[in-house]
Amino acid sequence: MFHKIKDVKAMPDYKLQVHFVEGQTKEYSIKDLAETIPAFNQLMEDSSLFESVSVDVGGYGIIWNDDFDLSCDELWDNGKRLKAS
Repeated sequence: MFHKIKDVKAMPDYKLQVHFVEGQTKEYSIKDLAETIPAFNQLMEDSSLFESVSVDVGGYGIIWNDDFDLSCDELWDNGKRLKAS
């Protein structure tokens, strides 16, 4: 099942706040990802690149450029659920 993304925001400490269409919000750490996929360290080395994150067409993922993207499933499955405020 796809969990479509409504919005994404770059946060301090290389975390992403991802808002899903269902109303759920999750926090996803790029630091954790960079430990398993070293290429993602580039996002931590270039803060303007990290902050340029946007929702991909259709809401099925997020994208930085042609080299870096993440699927909605990765963000949903491995993000930490934030409590509603």
